[in-house]
Formats: sequence, structure tokens, C-alpha cells
Amino acid sequence: MNPETDLQTAARTALACLDLTTLNDADTQNDVARICDRAQGPHGNVAAVCVWPRFAAFARKRLPASISVAAVANFPDGSGDVPRAVRDTETIVQAGAQEVDVVLPWQHLQRGDEATVSLILQSVRKASDGLVLKVILESGMLASPALIARASRLALDAGADFLKTSTGKTPVSATPDAAKIMLEAIAGGGAAASHVGFKPSGGIRTVADAAAYIALTQAMLGEAAVNPARFRLGASSVLDDIERVLSGQASASTAAPGAY
Repeated sequence: MNPETDLQTAARTALACLDLTTLNDADTQNDVARICDRAQGPHGNVAAVCVWPRFAAFARKRLPASISVAAVANFPDGSGDVPRAVRDTETIVQAGAQEVDVVLPWQHLQRGDEATVSLILQSVRKASDGLVLKVILESGMLASPALIARASRLALDAGADFLKTSTGKTPVSATPDAAKIMLEAIAGGGAAASHVGFKPSGGIRTVADAAAYIALTQAMLGEAAVNPARFRLGASSVLDDIERVLSGQASASTAAPGAY
């Protein structure tokens, strides 16, 4: 196999499955406008643009219908405040967005409070009926494989359309080990095995990084699962490397640190 060809194939897949994201505290409409413009690049469009709820309506007006708008709820802390999570979700729905990325109350899960976890997720699922729901487990902060597996199960039981690793706001984001546990939960989840997707996010900065998660998803869910309907990358900083590779330039071996 030709490594250069393989890298270009991975770059094309990564671009098509990319959730281009801006979730900085100081974001303005100008920041969102720039990322919306960037989402429509010379090599093709990304899958979605992910923003704060307050910018979802602006992003929807700025983007073509072929690019989804995602916005975050209960982000980034994953509190147990049900009204807050529902308010965020209602703002996203009213904005005309297509996707909600909600943070599972992982600290409650660590304390054994599964009731709050389920209540948040079920409430957001109800409020976002008809939209794609991605549940962020914050896998890097969960203390054990068993907790990651349990968070995955609770998210699936609540009707998640995607399991997502991380907010990108904690010291540890996506890891292959956590990805395997989450993919195993999807693959072994009965009906979920045929339709639930996976989204690694945080710390993915090169096409080679993305390729590792693409290969893992393909191995565990099948080749047909590697498409925007079932695989996303929360990795905005990888777009520079994708464009380098697709332009015939060398991939970056290192990248500057950053949340995404």
C-alpha cells in the first residue's frame, strides 16, 4: 500500500467527517463567521460547525444546508442542573440547528449518582427530539474503564445518536483506550450497533492522529460506519493538516497545543 495515498484517503475522510468547532469563552459573531467560511474550503465542506447556543442561529444563516449546525448544552462542566441543560437545548432547537452536543454529568457518575445522569440525558433527549444528540462522556476524567463503559451505557439508554469522548477542556481528551471502550459499547448495544456513531474529540491535530480513530472505528463498527452519519471528529486544528495533505504537501509532524 502507498503511505501517501493512504494519508490522502484519511484526509478526505477526516474532512468529510469534521465538526469544525469554536467554543472559546470570548467568541464573537466575527469568530463564528470566520469558522463558517473556513468550513467551506477548497477541498470540500466539513460535516458540521459546532458553536455556543447563542451563536447557533447566526451560524445556521451563514452556512449552506449541506453543513449541519451543532451547539453545546451543559458545557463544558457537565453540571447536574436540569433546567440549565434544557434551556441550552431549547435555544439550539429554536435556532434551527441540527445537532446537540451535551455533556454527561460525569462528576455525578463518579459519585454513583446515576439518577442525575439519566435525568439530564433523558431531559435533553426529549427537548431535542428530531435532532442528532451527541453525548460527551468526558472520558479523560472518568477514573476507570468501568466508568467509561457505564457512561456509554447510560448515554445509549437515553437515546444518544453519538458517543463523544471529550469537551476538549480537560487535561486528557480523546485516547485510543477510551475509544475502544466506547466503540465496544456501541457494537454490543443491540439496535445501537447499526446506527449509533462515535466522535473522538480533543487532542487530534494531524491527519495521522485522525487516521488512527478512523481505522479503529472501521475495525469495530465496520467500513460502512466511517461516514458523517456515524463518525465525526471534534478536531478543528486538524483542518490545517488536512489541507496540507490534500494540497500535496507533507503532513505536519507536530502541532501547537490547543483544545481542538
